Amino acid sequence: MLDDIYNNKIIEFASNIQHIGRLDNPDSSSTKVSRLCGSKVTVDIKIRDNIITEFAHDVKACALGQASSSIMAKNVIGSSKEELAEVADIMLNMLKNDGPPPAGKWSDLAFLQPVKDYKSRHSSTMLTFEAVNEAIEKLK
Repeated sequence: MLDDIYNNKIIEFASNIQHIGRLDNPDSSSTKVSRLCGSKVTVDIKIRDNIITEFAHDVKACALGQASSSIMAKNVIGSSKEELAEVADIMLNMLKNDGPPPAGKWSDLAFLQPVKDYKSRHSSTMLTFEAVNEAIEKLK
C-alpha cells in the first residue's frame, strides 16, 4: 500500500531539506521535471578537483521527490562526480530491478526502497539524481 512509501521516515526527510535555494554563481545548474506528476527539481553546483564543494536546490516535488532531494543535500557536498553517477545507477537499479539500496553515507536511500513497487513514483524519486548528474555533465 501507499503507506509503505509515505512512511514516517520519508515524511521526516521531506520536511528537513537542507541547502534550499539557489547559488549566486554556480559552476553548473540543471532542472528536471517529472512529466508524470509535475514534480520539479533545480540544482546548482560548484565543483573543484572533481568534488562538489557547494550545492543548492529548489525543490517543488511530492514527498518522495522531497525525501530523495533531502538525502542528496545531506550527502552531496564532498562527493565526487563518479560517486554521484554510481549512486544514481544504484538507485535506478534498486527501483527498476529490485537491486540493493546504496550503502555507506547514502544508506538513508534504503527508506525509498518500497517505491520500487510503484512505477509511477520512480520519476519523482529520481529527479534529484538526474538533475545533479546532468549539471555535472554540462561541465564537460
